[in-house]
Amino acid sequence: MDPVADLELRSVDLQTPKNNKDHHTQEMGVKHLILRRGQGFYIRLNFNRPFQPQKDHITFVAETGPEPTEQLGTQATFSFNQTQTQLGNVWSTSDFIMDSNSLQVSIFSSASAVIGHYMLKLEISQGQGHSATYPVGAFILLFNPWSPEDDVYLPSEILLQEYIMSDYGFVYKGNKSAITSWPWNYGQFEEGILDICFEILNKSLYFLMNPSKDCSQRNDVVYVCRVVSAMINSNDDNGVLQGNWGEDYSMGVSPLEWNGSVAILRQWSASGGQPVKYGQCWVFASVMCTVMRCLGVPTRVVSNFRSAHSMDGNLTIDTYYDQNAEMLPTQKPDKVWNFHVWNECWMIRKDLPPGYNGWQVLDPTPQQTSSGMFCCGPASVKAVREGDVHLDYDTSLVFAEVNADEVIWLLEKGQAQEILAHDTSSIGKEISTKMVASDRRQDITNSYKYPEGSPEERSVFMKASRTLLGPQRASSSLLDLLGSGEFEDPPVRLQLHLARTPEWGQDVLFILHVQTVPDRAHTQAPIRLRVHFCAQALLHGGGARPPLWRQMVDLNVDVGKEIQSLLLLPYSNYREKLTDEKQIRVSGIAKVEGTGRNILVLKDFCLQPPHLTIEVSEKAVVGKILRVHITLTNTLTVALANCVMVLEGSGLLSGQISENFGTLSPGHTIKVHLELYPIKAGSRQLQVLISSNEVKEIKGYKRIFVAEATTS
Repeated sequence: MDPVADLELRSVDLQTPKNNKDHHTQEMGVKHLILRRGQGFYIRLNFNRPFQPQKDHITFVAETGPEPTEQLGTQATFSFNQTQTQLGNVWSTSDFIMDSNSLQVSIFSSASAVIGHYMLKLEISQGQGHSATYPVGAFILLFNPWSPEDDVYLPSEILLQEYIMSDYGFVYKGNKSAITSWPWNYGQFEEGILDICFEILNKSLYFLMNPSKDCSQRNDVVYVCRVVSAMINSNDDNGVLQGNWGEDYSMGVSPLEWNGSVAILRQWSASGGQPVKYGQCWVFASVMCTVMRCLGVPTRVVSNFRSAHSMDGNLTIDTYYDQNAEMLPTQKPDKVWNFHVWNECWMIRKDLPPGYNGWQVLDPTPQQTSSGMFCCGPASVKAVREGDVHLDYDTSLVFAEVNADEVIWLLEKGQAQEILAHDTSSIGKEISTKMVASDRRQDITNSYKYPEGSPEERSVFMKASRTLLGPQRASSSLLDLLGSGEFEDPPVRLQLHLARTPEWGQDVLFILHVQTVPDRAHTQAPIRLRVHFCAQALLHGGGARPPLWRQMVDLNVDVGKEIQSLLLLPYSNYREKLTDEKQIRVSGIAKVEGTGRNILVLKDFCLQPPHLTIEVSEKAVVGKILRVHITLTNTLTVALANCVMVLEGSGLLSGQISENFGTLSPGHTIKVHLELYPIKAGSRQLQVLISSNEVKEIKGYKRIFVAEATTS
């Protein structure tokens, strides 16, 4: 070979398997080079002759997005330099090895580079203005929570394994007294999901209006989070999911019947970006968790029980009852969700004053607009706790969700007559997320607010109130009323308890506890009460259906004594009256004879479905047969019609397995035996959902550790 011939690039080895492993992207496969920014990767360049540093000048060009430019940050030009060392905020090369006609070189991307699909090119110049350009190859660049230079840096390997690498988790649902854990398959490493995540970004209104500008801002995790938050719902655009808080899901899939994110994302992409029907808060948040973990942002799913939505920003939610204890509909947009689910993403907030880094609330459920779009956040959890509601983004909304006061009114002839309760601690309960490296629930309420009733909690509440409402709050008519003698403690206390676990298909038995308060009873004579009870099916958004059961009880209580009274809600009363979530509120209003006082007592509960079991009969090994046994006994007094089972589990099977079992009679058992061939090693979760006409959500899961296949 002529030693003075022009240097020509003959082939390239992107060393994808090694690079992907080094960049913690090997779970996404080795078909494509997938990298994390701010970290080196190796490529081998094969030339027509040995590389001569004094004669051959090599320049790399990395480009992403339409019409890339250096000014926009979508193009990076950097020279091959034998002495250059890694710099975190610029693209560079280092650590070269020459071997005959090949050159191995390490390339570092900027820790603040735009994420996306890149094309890497090589320019070779040999003097006299002669140069040639060669394509080196394509790669995908993601955020890098392993890099101290990246805004999403999370300095804990155990947390990174949970919030980036774990492809399954739990969503917490139900009510604050009976929290249930729902397994969910995030599946962020499943085939095609990474491409769909960038497809989501490329279908956003920001990209459609100005593609070059949108791509140039994808170096900013705050910007990317807001775009994804808007795109998971479809209120402004052809986002991933269409919300449905009604009760007719005949045009799509009930939100209760999703097992994971993968089927939703694939359906959205395959349809050309038509919103998938249907989602509610836990579906929106779980799909966003998949997208953000896939893009490299540490993310978790958080449930807030009794979550307020204060549209007018006054930090007060009003609820109304009539004298028969029926919760009444209201024209006000304010509401209290039974529970609401959002995301937290981990990041540095360079756009805020110091002290607000760490977990940030992102909420893709379309509740109200933020800067003209249906998205929410990122709102610093620290800012929420400290009442700094003026800080971006949407901190005041999140503050109200966990801190609003609830005022319950007695309504007569359309007019509010009496405050039955002013509760400063009923909103924002049992804020929950999955515990790290465990299947247990972690209560993170204290990260959102100081302990209820503490001086700090009330101080923060008043601080936020002054910011949102101004100083006139101090003279509000509501506070005047609350401070008057009209709102003193009642002479008796009422509590409702469940006598046993409430199961769907069974009568529900309650115990009413009545206890006098001696220093509040102005007479030694027995206190006479007339208590009206009402049961209503709760809607997820906080409203209720018309009454399904009423009862009236007259009671005499001696001063200083306690009595109990049994109440029975028959199955026949609620059988055809509930929503798919099977939540009921029993309300009671006791009128104290001779005082004109009314006392409110409430009990919310979920009816529990039958329980299924999942067993595996041997050790799980990649590529080896794994026998799974699923059992469901119908413990109810009614048949379950049109039973359909869906299995899902990233790393255990591709896609889903679905079987229809027809009708399951009372007392009968379904036994299913399946053979799986695990695909990936590591900790995996098999999710099983059995739905029927009567009960939509009989869910179970099995955590399975899959061993690598041994070579003989």
